[in-house]
Amino acid sequence: MASVTFAVDEELKSRLEKFPWVNWSEVARENLLFKDRLEQIRGKLNTKDEQEFIKWSVELGRKINKGAFERLLSDLPPKERAKLAGK
Repeated sequence: MASVTFAVDEELKSRLEKFPWVNWSEVARENLLFKDRLEQIRGKLNTKDEQEFIKWSVELGRKINKGAFERLLSDLPPKERAKLAGK
C-alpha cells in the first residue's frame, strides 16, 4: 500500500489534536474512497442511456402529477374548479 502525507496548518493541527482517539488517516482514507466512488457513480449517470431514463422518469412523474391534479379538480364544485384554473 502506498503512503501519502498531507500538510496542514498549525490551527488545523491543534484542532485535530483535541481528538487523539480519532484515526485521522482512516478518516482521510475513507473520505478519499467515498469521493472516488461518487465520481464513478457520476460518470455512470452521464451516459446517454441514463440521461434518457432520467428524462423519461421526469416526464412520467409530470404526467402522473397532472392526472392526480385533474382528478382532484373534478371532485370540486364548478366555482372552486374555475377559481383554481385561473378563470
